[in-house]
Parts: sequence; structure tokens; C-alpha cells
Amino acid sequence: MSENKIISIKTDAFTKGIDYPSYRNMIKSLLSENMTTGSNHSEAMIAYTKMNDQRMSRWDKKINLADEIVNSVVSLPKMNWLVITEAWCGDAAQNIPFIAKLANENPNIDLRFIMRDEHPELMDQYLTNGARSIPILVIMDENFNDLATWGPRPDEVQNMVMEAKEKPDLDQSKFIESIHKWYSVDKNQTISQEFKQLIKNIK
Repeated sequence: MSENKIISIKTDAFTKGIDYPSYRNMIKSLLSENMTTGSNHSEAMIAYTKMNDQRMSRWDKKINLADEIVNSVVSLPKMNWLVITEAWCGDAAQNIPFIAKLANENPNIDLRFIMRDEHPELMDQYLTNGARSIPILVIMDENFNDLATWGPRPDEVQNMVMEAKEKPDLDQSKFIESIHKWYSVDKNQTISQEFKQLIKNIK
């Protein structure tokens, strides 16, 4: 696919994207109708989405950004941040509130959210080991040229996930529980360090 075609796809997706308050409201609205994003509205997916809504609400209240990361982000020029996600995704719920809080510190950053399954062509430009893992943050300049990407989870958690895939007998429910415990204990310290380095690299 040509670079111009990719930029056209990104521009179109970004235009259709919604801001963080709208994203949160969309999830609550879907849950009120016993639905989630995507095509799978099973009880399990709706249960995941309810838990994620609660997680995001907690993080929205608890996140305190360190002065160092705030000082880094406020000096960034105009740019577009696009998050590819779905409401049922546990890693998205644990990381998106931090991304939203950080982007909110700088009016030069236009942060938008799109749903993965509505944009497969774009998602396939940002695969993780061949998989459509989410969330993915694509950081672009004003002309939609990529500056950096982040996702689908902090490196330490990604390593845990990759190691788990090599253990077919692993209890998945206990493993997922351990991942969410990691996030709770870490309190956004790891993602903060990763974004500090990411911002340094694009300046």
C-alpha cells in the first residue's frame, strides 16, 4: 500500500474519531442497551465492558501525572493522537485514561478514538507480532505522518503475555487476573516512563 493511501486512510479514520469524553459516554450508552462495541454482544463481552467502564472511572479519578512527564508533553507542537481500541478490551481500560490525561495537558494535541473492528485496513498497518492487538496509539504530525506508536500494553506486560502464549496449560482466568493486579500495583509508573522516552524521541 502506498504512503499516500495510508495517509488518506489515517486522515479519514481520524476525522471519524471521537474525543475521550465522547468515548466514555458512548460506552455507557451502549451498556445501558446491554451492548458493547464490535459485533459480539455476548454476556461475557458485556461483562468485560462493564468492568472496563469501572476501571476507567477509577483511573480517571486516581491518576496524578508527575511534573516531569507533564513538562515533557506541554512543549510538543500541534499533532494528532489516534487510539485504536474497543470497549471490551481490558488493556485499553487500564491504559487509555493515562493517555487521555496526558494529552489533555497540551491543547496542541488532538486526541481521537476509533474502534478497531470498524477500521480493519488501518489496524492492519499496526499489527503486533501479526495480531490486531489493542489499544494502539498512533502519534502523527499535522499532516498525518507517523511520529511514533505505542501499544498494546507496557513492555513488561507484553512480555508476560508473550510468555503466557508458550504455556498452553496456563489458567487463563488466573493469568488475566494477574495482569490486572500488575496494573493496580504499578499505578501507571511504567507507562509514564515509556511515554517520557517516547516524547523525548519525537522532539
